[in-house]
Amino acid sequence: MTTGDPRNFPPDDAEHARSSRRSVALAMVLLGVLTLTTVLSRQASGGDALPLRLLDLAVAVASLALLPLMWARRSVPAALVLAALSVLSPGATPAATSGVLQIARWSPLRTAVLVAAASAAAHAAQGLWRPPAFPYGWWLLCDAAVHAALLGWGAYLQARAQLLADLRARAHRAEADREQALEAARSGERNRIAAEMHDALGHRLSLLAATAGAVEYRPDAPPDQLAAAAGRVRTGAAEALEDLRRLVRLLRGGVDQLAPPPTLHDIPGLVDAARSVGATVVLDQTDDRSAAGRGDEPSPPVATAAYRVVQEGLTNARRHAPGAAVRVTVATRADEVRVVVADDGPARPATSAPGTGLVGLRERVELLDGTLDAGRSPAGFVLEARIPWA
Repeated sequence: MTTGDPRNFPPDDAEHARSSRRSVALAMVLLGVLTLTTVLSRQASGGDALPLRLLDLAVAVASLALLPLMWARRSVPAALVLAALSVLSPGATPAATSGVLQIARWSPLRTAVLVAAASAAAHAAQGLWRPPAFPYGWWLLCDAAVHAALLGWGAYLQARAQLLADLRARAHRAEADREQALEAARSGERNRIAAEMHDALGHRLSLLAATAGAVEYRPDAPPDQLAAAAGRVRTGAAEALEDLRRLVRLLRGGVDQLAPPPTLHDIPGLVDAARSVGATVVLDQTDDRSAAGRGDEPSPPVATAAYRVVQEGLTNARRHAPGAAVRVTVATRADEVRVVVADDGPARPATSAPGTGLVGLRERVELLDGTLDAGRSPAGFVLEARIPWA
């Protein structure tokens, strides 16, 4: 038997296995009845001598004993033995012909052809020394036709079983691929929401923390400054709450109502927000597209990535180098957007645990075929991104 034998395929369920066992048992019973009927009919005819009748009985018993092997892995040797027995007596004919069908159904075509030829030759030899009731030429024709039909039928059943097995395997693979795609989609959506929470909500909360810290350390500030700080806290909290509501609606499966993607024109607002909490931020934003004869705007993903780089740089400077001066450079060119956020703060402590902001930001930039570099410089810390948009 080959490794591609359909009998080696696991059944779809227990009911299928029970049905297969019932079919095999029924086939064996029918073959047993047919074998006994063949032998008894020849016995009743009285045309054979006693030794031949005893031979028929012995061959019939041996054939029935070999029948279970036709549904085992050693079915080819069993089929050849049955073919040899059919030379001796018609009592082996039902089992031998069923063996040809089984081999044609489960074995390679070359093996099936050899077994069918052996069985046909054996029955031709049987007709020579135990002449049938009709001319020998018709016996040979029927012999060849029956074995050819069994060979073709078995090959058809094998092809059909293989096709059904392939279809089941494809269905299982398609189901597994669908589950994998769904999990990838869920993971991507979770990552997108996490990035949105970090970029938008995290930035607003860091501004609130900086404002609250300024009020805490300067309780003696003039009332108008305290009122302005309280107003910024109130406004920032309201905006953070609205961002949180959008994310909650998205997590509950509602319509995607995240805030519209930011553009390069929103970067001055980021800088103003950082200045409002006391940070020293210098913005240098240039646009060289007109000189290059280009007037279109960067795509939303490119503009959003540039905005997020500035946002992450300001947030990190506020968190790791409070009070340091920050310089933001945004240069829009004909083929790329270059963003640099540099501060002159002291070196960060070695125990500082890296956050997920730079990791997600690098993934965002690299998906656009850009580059992101972050590290110490002689003057402080520098975050630089180059994002092509051509």
